[in-house]
Amino acid sequence: MKCEELFRSIYGTQAQGITFAPYRICPLGAHTDHNLGPVTGFAIDRGIHIAYSPDESGKVEMSSLQFPGKAGWSVTSVPGEKAGDWADYLRGATLFLKEKYPLSAGIKGVAEGSLPVGGLSSSAAVTLAFITALCEANAISLTAGELIDIAYESERKYVGVSLGRLDQSCEVLCKKDHLLYLDTSDGSYELIPEHAEMKPFKTAVFFSGLEHSLVSSKYNLRVDELKAGIYALQAFAGLDYGSFADTYARNLPPEVYHEMRGRLPEPWRLRCEHWFSETERVQLGAKAWRRGDTEEFGRLITESGRSSIENWQSGAPEQIKLYEIMTHTDGIYGGRFAGAGFKGSCFALIDPGYEEQAEREITEAYLREYPALEGKYAVFFCGTSDGCRPGLT
Repeated sequence: MKCEELFRSIYGTQAQGITFAPYRICPLGAHTDHNLGPVTGFAIDRGIHIAYSPDESGKVEMSSLQFPGKAGWSVTSVPGEKAGDWADYLRGATLFLKEKYPLSAGIKGVAEGSLPVGGLSSSAAVTLAFITALCEANAISLTAGELIDIAYESERKYVGVSLGRLDQSCEVLCKKDHLLYLDTSDGSYELIPEHAEMKPFKTAVFFSGLEHSLVSSKYNLRVDELKAGIYALQAFAGLDYGSFADTYARNLPPEVYHEMRGRLPEPWRLRCEHWFSETERVQLGAKAWRRGDTEEFGRLITESGRSSIENWQSGAPEQIKLYEIMTHTDGIYGGRFAGAGFKGSCFALIDPGYEEQAEREITEAYLREYPALEGKYAVFFCGTSDGCRPGLT
């Protein structure tokens, strides 16, 4: 692996260990987890590897094949403020792991991602792979819940993204050939196996050629707009409510939204419309998956993508065009943005018999629209995978 080669080049010795965390796909449940909604997910067989060796002095030194420069800090003195680079996720993880367990050893490591950055939650994957390496260096065994929590707190509190627990949960809890159904209001989950009569599918990831960052996107603004709509509806309905920070769409009865949505400013109404319709799609999608109805499951995914564009109002023009092309291509059961929808990738569930034809047709149509992205745009076919489990108790 390239991360092992670069580690040898930097340090003149073999890495003592390699950790891995998969990327994730969220078929249904777009923009619901931050407001305690239900979500679904797959881990896929691509992700982040970190080649590392312990450093008994307590120093952490990290490099990446995707990002320039080398980042360093000590487990005994993690910077309290983020530096604004990719390693902020790892600094935060060090800080929150240290709050739970004593740390004496650091690590020297090199991270390698197997797909372009954008929509597959590479930030959660690199954080989880890093936490696993740091735990192994310090002989710490985490529960699955602890691993999820530490990675989540790093991204939310240290990096400053108003996300929910979807990404970390998918990349830890998922199981190959199963759909993860997660209720983010209480952390309960179910791994639903593929139905014996389900039509075969692969996951196709279409990278638009545009990398993204949730920190610099309108992601946090959209979350605030949703919460503002919920806050106003609680007041209109005469319901008890507390602080804005403690306001969640999950706590508003759907019938209140449907009765009073016309009183909301249009942006707030649209955000609420997406959230309530998406939570319904999650329920319908889980039922379709249980009975092996690939077509209905895919149709709901495409519907979710349309709501993300029209109601959540996310997606760069290039990404929206890619969505439109792929959802009108033979062999595609359904698809949408792979992540939050601020640049990045789209994904689709595809009939394996149409793999080559669909790749060719989508690529030709997309590059006719955006010829400057040739060489950056890419297509990848993936299977489902187990989550990041090493070192867990």
